Amino acid sequence: MFVHGFMSFAAVCVTVACLVIIGSFSLLIYNLSNFVSDMEQQNRVLAYVDESYDTAEAKSVGSRINLLDNVREARFISREEAGQRFIEQEGGGEAYEGIDSATFRDRIEIILEDNSKMDETVKALEQIQGVVKVRARSELAKGFTTIQNVLNLASAAIIIVLLVVSLFMISNTIKLAMYDRRDEIAIMKMIGATNRFIRFPYFVEGFLIGAISGAVAFFLEWGLYGFLDRRIAEIQSLQLFKLVPFEQVLLLTAVAFGAAGLFVGIFGSVMSIRKFLDV
Repeated sequence: MFVHGFMSFAAVCVTVACLVIIGSFSLLIYNLSNFVSDMEQQNRVLAYVDESYDTAEAKSVGSRINLLDNVREARFISREEAGQRFIEQEGGGEAYEGIDSATFRDRIEIILEDNSKMDETVKALEQIQGVVKVRARSELAKGFTTIQNVLNLASAAIIIVLLVVSLFMISNTIKLAMYDRRDEIAIMKMIGATNRFIRFPYFVEGFLIGAISGAVAFFLEWGLYGFLDRRIAEIQSLQLFKLVPFEQVLLLTAVAFGAAGLFVGIFGSVMSIRKFLDV
């Protein structure tokens, strides 16, 4: 590695660059997907309870709703809380003073497991005794589902393209490094060295190049992610979009970068040396 330092350095740099590009895009897609999921969870279903039901009976309706498939959580909201929410949403003021809580109905606020099944869940809610009306924004739910599907397909396609291009670049760089050592390999073959004997040091070198590349790419990605997170926090117009804390994906990112670096380094070295063994 040190005798042919420039080529080893080039292999590390190309590998790091490719890992950072793929890693950055993957983390961006992960954050976008997480953002869409969070927004999707804000689209909640409201089931209004019969006005003749007292508080205990209304809460029992919520218990039955919790038993339905596709219901993650069903929270009871009393008339008083509903009235207070309405006043807060409208900005308060004297115009809303003295509003009787009896004007509102007890209701159940429902968070679904899968918003793509909202229509089926709404039909099931309407069959529950005590539920007189269900309010659900199905079109919004379908929009979020479409965005999520498009995001998943686009991210998979782009990551595959980036991966193929990266492997091609890394492979060519390692081949150049092997080409630079063709005379050494030829001499070793001529004095009787076996293919296994020749491969071993290059296997070790590929391992070291992969390990160094994975580690450098990981810490570089960590720094870039932190910088981007701070910049987003400083820009008022981007406050709606928050990055997932890097600590939440730290282990997964470290494993992915380490595995990818080792695979590229070892596989690239072993495969690239094959043509030079035929002497």
